[in-house]
Amino acid sequence: MPLGLLVHPTGSHPASWLKSGAPRDASTNIDYYRSLASLAEAGKFDLFFIADTPAARTEKLNVHTRYPSFMNCFEPITLLSALAGSTRHIGLGATASTSFYEPYNLARQFASLDHLSHGRAGWNVVTSANDYAARNFGLDKLPPHDQRYARAREFFEVVASLWDTWEDDAFVADKASCTSFVPEKFHVTDHSGKFFQVYGGLNIKRTPQGRPVIIQAGSSEDGKSFAAETAEVVFSSDPTLLAAKSFYADLKGRMPKFGRDPDSMKILAGLSVVVGDSEAEAQDKYQELQNLIHPDVGRMRLGADLEADLSGLPLDEPVPEHMIPAKSNFHQAYFNQIVAMIREQKLTLRQLYSSYERGKVTLCGTSAQIVDHMQEWIDGKAADGFMLSFHLLPDDLSAFVERVIPEMQRRGVFRKEYEGGTLRENLGFEWPANRHVATS
Repeated sequence: MPLGLLVHPTGSHPASWLKSGAPRDASTNIDYYRSLASLAEAGKFDLFFIADTPAARTEKLNVHTRYPSFMNCFEPITLLSALAGSTRHIGLGATASTSFYEPYNLARQFASLDHLSHGRAGWNVVTSANDYAARNFGLDKLPPHDQRYARAREFFEVVASLWDTWEDDAFVADKASCTSFVPEKFHVTDHSGKFFQVYGGLNIKRTPQGRPVIIQAGSSEDGKSFAAETAEVVFSSDPTLLAAKSFYADLKGRMPKFGRDPDSMKILAGLSVVVGDSEAEAQDKYQELQNLIHPDVGRMRLGADLEADLSGLPLDEPVPEHMIPAKSNFHQAYFNQIVAMIREQKLTLRQLYSSYERGKVTLCGTSAQIVDHMQEWIDGKAADGFMLSFHLLPDDLSAFVERVIPEMQRRGVFRKEYEGGTLRENLGFEWPANRHVATS
């Protein structure tokens, strides 16, 4: 049962910074991040994952000051490179956008991270989902959804080719023959496409795990097709068992079209847990956090994913039907979740922002109840594992490692030691063949 940890400095809850026991400078405190990574590694997590957006918010700062998400944070590849030396086993994954990077730069950065970590790097391939980022790179707004995915496919193809520039045994350092590398084992990437023109090779040898593990989280038709073709780890965002089973079967069912075995992908369901001695105690902890959400923050978070301005709406009335856009251009899974809550559950705006979980489930209960839930999803083919997003860091992570992990190990559903030295080995994936060697 693979486990990932989605890391926000003080936790994923919008009010976490008001309650967390983390230091006040947690967002830019490398020693604090090292302690989180060490704690997750002590719990035998597969992946320490950093989400990202290459932008600060430039509007409604009086609201963002109450929920400072991504307003003060490290660039993730730099951060994970710093953590590589203080960890030994846990995978190090980061988001990097195909909309704003160039393929060569990103291929080089992740190859370097894979070497620095001895084979523990993972790249979350995203197309970005806010116009704040677009404006940092000379655009008024993001291109349409389908255009972003077309660019992402071509971007990935170039990066994958660059990672295979060198065959695994190309560098021989033979002093006697004055041969540093075998020239025949170098392969040029010669790409001419709609978005990119690249002729060259990566100036670093093939990485310890062949290439970094490829991660995705898309749930649109374009996103699922792209994931079925390329992804090895997928973050799913369905809040119910039935919906998660449908997504799981749909995505894995698309893989044979691309010549892929469904077992070569792990689907990790989003999950937040609050651990207590009883379910009631855990619920009380969660409700205390929910009560700290400022109404301005509640309106803003919902509005961002609904892609509508909810700032002037009354809190104790439903969102009017005419406020719902016809379709989404950003996060389609989150958009669809909110629309369903409005139309089917008839919730007021206050009820909406108090219960909206942005693509994950919050489970409050004892260790046994939490593991029961996880096993039900695994046994029901709704997930292969879980992407855990704790409301409070480091508090909830500590409780999970101390109380839930031992229960999982007692039942024999989670490792007691890491299986291998690389992220790919710990996830049970095969070594990726070099495309140029396979072709020849």
